[in-house]
Amino acid sequence: MKKIQMVDLQSQYYKIKAEVDNAVAGVMNSAAFINGPEVKNFQKELEDYLDVPHVIPCANGTDALQIALMALDLKEGDEVITADFTFAATVEVIHLLNLKAVLVDVDADTFTMDIDKMKAAITDKTRVIIPVHIFGQCANMEEIINAAAPNNIVVLEDNAQAIGSDYHFSDGTVKKSGTMGKLGTTSFFPSKNLGCYGDGGAIFTTDDDLAHKIRGIANHGMYERYYHDEIGVNSRLDSMQAAVLRKKLPHLNSYNEARLKVADFYDEAFANHPEIETPTRAAYSTHVFHQYTLKIKNGKRNDLQKFLAEKEIPAMIYYPVALRKQKAYFQESNDADFVNTDMLLEEVISLPMHTEMDEEQLIYITDSVLEFFK
Repeated sequence: MKKIQMVDLQSQYYKIKAEVDNAVAGVMNSAAFINGPEVKNFQKELEDYLDVPHVIPCANGTDALQIALMALDLKEGDEVITADFTFAATVEVIHLLNLKAVLVDVDADTFTMDIDKMKAAITDKTRVIIPVHIFGQCANMEEIINAAAPNNIVVLEDNAQAIGSDYHFSDGTVKKSGTMGKLGTTSFFPSKNLGCYGDGGAIFTTDDDLAHKIRGIANHGMYERYYHDEIGVNSRLDSMQAAVLRKKLPHLNSYNEARLKVADFYDEAFANHPEIETPTRAAYSTHVFHQYTLKIKNGKRNDLQKFLAEKEIPAMIYYPVALRKQKAYFQESNDADFVNTDMLLEEVISLPMHTEMDEEQLIYITDSVLEFFK
């Protein structure tokens, strides 16, 4: 049996090796390493895929979040609501810009922002809500947008983990994740569903003026060379990464379908087990399974992880510490307001999930998990 990995990027690369190698060689031959045609072409192709007028590539997903917030002309102390259960980048950029992070609990089933807690957190200082489309499916965007609109609050989607997911509105409208709020961001970190072979990210918007401002901020605040109209940063997607992404983007839907087949296999294997809860698939969102995350009951999660490690099966815990309790972002809080987050910290475990998994591996993984509970 092939060695089991959380993500098998090497096998995925081999399947498109000729395409990728030719694309990278083309960049080398052109020597257009920065802002070359590959970047512009990728931008246009991703705009077409997402059906959004503006994609602004940048250096990574964290920069994308920071630049998006910088474009909103927020003031020190303005409040930004986001989820307590996610990767630190989401709250990191809020603190870097001297804004106030207002962390709220998540839904116990979808792991996305708890709508009632979000609504209760809105004040007259709330300027932005950042829903995180965690593990591969959208937060409840219709509810979030409806709560934000009357208060003139900007919705900024953190779409680092769910690119390609579809959100279904109650009126029948379907939109891609990251394209529903005023702004959306994503990461092209190699392990993402659409990943490059280094760092990369992008910002999405339907707002022409905001897109113009974001492009300037990402380029040292310049709209004309050597004339700096904004306080900016240096954040670019390089041409080689864009070339890789151009070859991988046409495969994104099939990559997501492959992940869904893996998830279906896991679901069937663990169905109705009293100590294993499989991922919830929200009715309003398709799930592209960036991670396949179980909830393990009765305090057995850590022992399961050790058991699987002994069988050379990697299994990850995303995330072991709530953001509000991280040393860098510590906030005084009432744990009673974060019951679901704190429960997930003790129960979640993610199994290997990628596009190259075969049935032999899946049988071995699922049999091993079930063996632990015997």
